[in-house]
Amino acid sequence: MINPLFSIIIRSFNEEKHIGKLIKGIRQQSVFNEVEIILVDSGSTDNTVSIASELGAVIVSIMPEDFSFGRALNIGCRKAKGKFLILASAHVYPIYDDWVEKMTAPFKNEKVALVYGRQVGNEVSKYSELLLFKKWFPAHSNYEQNISFCNNANAVIRRSLWEELPYDEQLTGLEDLDWATKIQEKGYVIAYEAFAAIVHVHEETPSRIKNRYMREAIALKSIYPKEKFTLWSFIRLTNSNIWSDAVHAVHDRRFFQEILSIIMFRTLQFWGTYLGYNMKSKPDETLRMRMYYPNNFRKKLFQKRVDESKMGFGQKIDYSE
Repeated sequence: MINPLFSIIIRSFNEEKHIGKLIKGIRQQSVFNEVEIILVDSGSTDNTVSIASELGAVIVSIMPEDFSFGRALNIGCRKAKGKFLILASAHVYPIYDDWVEKMTAPFKNEKVALVYGRQVGNEVSKYSELLLFKKWFPAHSNYEQNISFCNNANAVIRRSLWEELPYDEQLTGLEDLDWATKIQEKGYVIAYEAFAAIVHVHEETPSRIKNRYMREAIALKSIYPKEKFTLWSFIRLTNSNIWSDAVHAVHDRRFFQEILSIIMFRTLQFWGTYLGYNMKSKPDETLRMRMYYPNNFRKKLFQKRVDESKMGFGQKIDYSE
């Protein structure tokens, strides 16, 4: 496509289970004739790249040791041709065929720099994470948000502003929050669009849950260096969130099915946060690889180096085929 209006940039690593569903959902968008798809892959060892390529994505490959969330996005943004850069995780998929339209509509306001959309879970989501989605991504839109919260699993920015302000490549996560904070300081607006909904699939092991919140805490400490997270913070927030989730589970008549999952998720969420906030040194290359990649991949990499809701929405997408 010579002059696409929208570029959808997807970061991926071993996402063969999900990438096909995401791209099929993109191909059913009402404005697909104005969309290009760019996959930034950081060393997948499964069929992610071949699936995405067959479905029409432009593939950009980077070495695993060169990966950071900000760097992968910057590489994808440089490759993109669109006026609007839509950012999506490889394990999400849109629910309706007007997802792109809804995500980009707030840009009619010239002061809007970034729009992020609603996220929901599915049948494999942890119960506590479903509650987080409801809290972080409510059912009502906000077109002039006064805080810098956003999420690049489902977001769009103006290309012209990215050219002025690329993503921070040194952060271990939360490059979206960092970018949003800086762009707000320049006088621009962040919008939340509740009707631009995607399903976000997290199928994480306990160690990956802890790891995710640890690297986000390292990044948050870098963005807001005055913030603290003590052992008392861990104890207080873990217990208060377990209690709150348990009350919700009782209300939903799911207490006995979910209580162990609630305890596990909330404990690892805040223990990872505690570890990240209290890390004394900046992460080196070994720690960065541990943060981003699972153990079995690190082993393969070493061997390779040695050897080589309907209201306000469009048509719901049918993924059954």
